Amino acid sequence: MAADAGIRYLSSYSDRLPELKAFDDTKAGVKGLVDAGITKIPRIFVRPDELAGKELNSDNIAGLSIPVINLGEITGERRAEVVEEVRRAAKSWGFFQVANHGIPTSVLEEMLERARENHHQPAEVKAEYYSRDRMRRVRFASNFDLYSSRFANWRDTFICVMDPDPLDPREVPVVCRDVIMEYSKRVRRLGNTVVELLSEALGLKPHHLEDMDCTEGQMILSHYYPACPEPELTMGTSEHSDPTFLTILLQNQNGGLQVFHENQWVNVSPIPRALLINIGDLLQLVSNDNFQSAEHRVLANRVGPRISIACFFSPHFYTSTRVYSPIKDLLSQDNPPLYRKTSMKDFVAYYESKGLDKKRSIAHFKL
Repeated sequence: MAADAGIRYLSSYSDRLPELKAFDDTKAGVKGLVDAGITKIPRIFVRPDELAGKELNSDNIAGLSIPVINLGEITGERRAEVVEEVRRAAKSWGFFQVANHGIPTSVLEEMLERARENHHQPAEVKAEYYSRDRMRRVRFASNFDLYSSRFANWRDTFICVMDPDPLDPREVPVVCRDVIMEYSKRVRRLGNTVVELLSEALGLKPHHLEDMDCTEGQMILSHYYPACPEPELTMGTSEHSDPTFLTILLQNQNGGLQVFHENQWVNVSPIPRALLINIGDLLQLVSNDNFQSAEHRVLANRVGPRISIACFFSPHFYTSTRVYSPIKDLLSQDNPPLYRKTSMKDFVAYYESKGLDKKRSIAHFKL
């Protein structure tokens, strides 16, 4: 398969550009390719030789699994123990799943179902929302880094920017309008709860991170990964870490998500009714490496679709001029700052310019 990939991979940008533009101009995304009945993936999706092959065949060490934390116990005597569980997970994994988080199962199920229906709308309906204008608050696209990545990912995304000004519900497609507005409110409350626990886990007051605007911005991304005819040649989502303070992820039961931990890829098995929390690059930066933003990826699969709803907490569209740097209360002579100051605008601009690749954005801001 690696040899086949080498033949089909387009290494030259000038060679790739016409095919990238042709794909983009369809405004139908990856699902449009599947609906057309393709049996081989287009060359723009093929991974280069050095990324193909055995890397996807890594097995987990027995017993490794993402920590699961019961949020139903944070109001009682076990709060301190839960805070410690959060601290350990955020430090060693950068990922943990939460149970008893307060969002009803009915809302989770409807969010996934309506997301599926939205991606299954006729191509001409979705084309009205198709855009690469990042300032458009409701939009549909495939691969935000299509023109800068080395190969395209097997994934479409529907985006709703909920802040800083309240999003007008009429901008959202009717098929998913009500549930997105409801889910947004509930996941915001959960985000505030998790950020409180993370603040305490750093030894700070509960509202310290919230007061830094860590939950000021909210963006909901509905990812759709169709079944792929040649999953061994591409990726659902390339290896990356999130340009956020915090991400809360809802996923259906079609797996594929992996987290890099202890020098290997660990499968994140979906747990019914649980939500996945992951630390973003900005939280690693302000925590001065007390928390880790883990690299993760999604494998393409012959079975689909995989549907996931990612809620980014990051003031991408917030007009604040706040500059972020390691929190002073965490620093000392023995623990100096590890990162330089950065504005949100500069951080996001760098992330989007490089796209998804193995070079982490946070490394660019290291002192």
